[in-house]
Amino acid sequence: MSRSGDREDEVRRMLDGPHPQVPADLARRASQRGGRMLRRRLFVRRLMLVLACAAVVAFAAWAMAVHPWQVPPAETTPLEGW
Repeated sequence: MSRSGDREDEVRRMLDGPHPQVPADLARRASQRGGRMLRRRLFVRRLMLVLACAAVVAFAAWAMAVHPWQVPPAETTPLEGW
């Protein structure tokens, strides 16, 4: 018999055996944990959105104060008469 056939037989023997007892409040605990995870994920998303908006506002304020799109004035003047 092949290796996969041996594995299938072993899995079938495991599934045919006695099933372990499941705690009575397992579903309640799982739903509470899932709710906490969802709330935490939502909080992190909102925090990242607020931080991104703050970064955009800070960049806009800096750009309006510094005017990085303007060419800086020349430090030397062209010679006249050439």
